[in-house]
Amino acid sequence: MATIRELVLGQLRRWRMTTIFGDPGSTEASFAHDLPADFRYVLGLQEAVVVGMADAHAQVTGTPTLVNLHGTAGLGDAMGAIVNAARNKSPLVITAGGEGTPHSEPLFAPTAVKWVHEPHRAEDVPAALARARLIADTPPRGPVILSLPAHDLDTEVDEARARAAETLAERHVAVAAAGDPQALAALAERLTQAEKPALICGSEIDADGTWEDAVALAERLRTPVWSAPAESRATFPQDHWLYQGALPPDMGPLDETLDGHDLVVVLGAPVFRRRHPVPGDYPPAGTTLVQLTSDPGEAARAPFGDAVIADVGYALQTLLDLIEDPKQPNPRAEPAERRPLDPGGTKGSPLDPAAVFTALARSAPAHTRWVHEAPTHADFFPRHVKLTRPGSYFAAADGGSGFGLPAAVAAQLADPSRPVIGLIGDGPVQYAVCALWTAAAYRVPVTIVVTVDGESAFPGAPGRGIDVSAIATGYGVRAHRAVDAVHLASLLEEATTSKDGPTLIEVPVRTVFPGTQNGRDER
Repeated sequence: MATIRELVLGQLRRWRMTTIFGDPGSTEASFAHDLPADFRYVLGLQEAVVVGMADAHAQVTGTPTLVNLHGTAGLGDAMGAIVNAARNKSPLVITAGGEGTPHSEPLFAPTAVKWVHEPHRAEDVPAALARARLIADTPPRGPVILSLPAHDLDTEVDEARARAAETLAERHVAVAAAGDPQALAALAERLTQAEKPALICGSEIDADGTWEDAVALAERLRTPVWSAPAESRATFPQDHWLYQGALPPDMGPLDETLDGHDLVVVLGAPVFRRRHPVPGDYPPAGTTLVQLTSDPGEAARAPFGDAVIADVGYALQTLLDLIEDPKQPNPRAEPAERRPLDPGGTKGSPLDPAAVFTALARSAPAHTRWVHEAPTHADFFPRHVKLTRPGSYFAAADGGSGFGLPAAVAAQLADPSRPVIGLIGDGPVQYAVCALWTAAAYRVPVTIVVTVDGESAFPGAPGRGIDVSAIATGYGVRAHRAVDAVHLASLLEEATTSKDGPTLIEVPVRTVFPGTQNGRDER
């Protein structure tokens, strides 16, 4: 007779959910112990780190990922990362052990997840797991929580229930919201009739693998393209002649940017994420807006404009079928002059951030995946690093600290074929520093670049003075300090081509807060 644990492992194997991220306790020991050889259990030392790794793994692989946490206490520690996973729309199946249904308090039902459930009988676990996976993977994708009482996994079931579990694992459910054909036809007509349309691309385009369709639509319409404000993924090739950059996350500057466009179409993004309530028209006078999203919640939350709820990839293909191709040649950008690298400063002093980011852009392989969490120098990244391939950029959609380091480790685990560079500030790296242990323990060849600021953002706060390289060495990670930008480029080239475990590069960078350059406000 098969046990519930054996049935669950069979389901996970059928779904190719064989990489599990966890920080188990006593109630999860029976599940995590002695896994079959084709499973990989990636241990983290703190729950937020575990969820951050699983979040990035789900984004890179495009498939649901299993997270194994320890009861309500583990869920509590992980909640910030779960909220971020929800904003990232990452399909996570989060299991949390319990002492057993008769003795345990019911799990709280946080609004950050799509579904919370605890099976009442051991025999119901395989069906609950199948349901959890499907809910997590159905647009809008996101995390779910499934409580698994410890003793349930050892329960034996008869052959009929075992066959039923196998049948659940074999089910294939195709999900595609085609959208209203009349609404999409009307949108195509509005786009072709608009005098000055604009496209705003969101993370859903990258998540759904529809870069080429978004580019084709922009080229067919000859319309400028912006990334939506504060998106967690790269949404359009940033060296493309139609790309204008990211919209500012404040309503006043955002309205100024879109002023004069009679039609704005938002593809796969909220309308709009914002950082500060800077006054502005809502939207600019004479501008109409249409949001195209697979998330009914995002459509409901939009403060203005029309909306079409549909799978973004399907909708883009439909629009391309309806809008005539002008067959005009596209301009070719001239390659920029390549100058020698500027060292950016002298040994022992903070380096010029422009020189540092130029070195990063020059020395990183073209197919690098970037995980970004260096907020003090956030403005410099898009100026110098141009993302030209899908799946090349990941950041925390919720804006909290602690996503970057575990996400970089898991992104490299998920796809060894592409180098991963985690660009992390010396403040954010402390929120999840124990992710370095996981990187070292599993010999993950990820490259972590830590920007060390020369001053604090808060008046009266003492200097950080934290030796990041020493901490990394203590966790078993190879660590270097770049003395200038030329040295940084050399270290980065070596690290991104090495397969011998993780490398951390510490870089002293002169502090320039977002929105300023050389101390001057740029906005």
